[in-house]
Amino acid sequence: MTASYEKNVSQALSNETRSLVEAFNKLDTDAKLAWFYYVYKKMGDSITPAAPAAAEPELAPLLLGNYFQLSEEDQLNIMRQIVNREDTEYSRAYGALKENNQLLIWYVWAVAMGDTVVGMPDNYQPTEAINDLLSQVENLDFEAQMSIFRTIAGEMGHTNVKPIETQAQTGKTSSF
Repeated sequence: MTASYEKNVSQALSNETRSLVEAFNKLDTDAKLAWFYYVYKKMGDSITPAAPAAAEPELAPLLLGNYFQLSEEDQLNIMRQIVNREDTEYSRAYGALKENNQLLIWYVWAVAMGDTVVGMPDNYQPTEAINDLLSQVENLDFEAQMSIFRTIAGEMGHTNVKPIETQAQTGKTSSF
């Protein structure tokens, strides 16, 4: 199932960053979740964190409040639903947020992993594809990293919002 509105297709993506987003999209659901975990684990080191001040956590009470009260199995299922863009309550709540708030969700969840959020299995070994993608992102500058993170985070979740058609699409001029 895909989101019906790709609000985050960035014109600023370079060919290199676009190919990294495509490589991420080729990962399976759990590999995507693992990649996010490793990205946030490396933040402040080789990955630049997004500015938390740019986010508005009060807009996501379901994802930053109720979520922490759920079982680990339910939490993992919700993460998978968001990654897979399924039409569920939590995925719609995520899909309704702007990219900075979506990144904040993943950041808060990553910080709480193993505590109040389901953690990575102790025996989990990242695949070569995850490691390759992670090392390529580490070598990018801040703006390129953020472009990738916003695009990836923004393509997740479910929304029924449709873009407004352009004049080129409708053949009509706007009226005032």
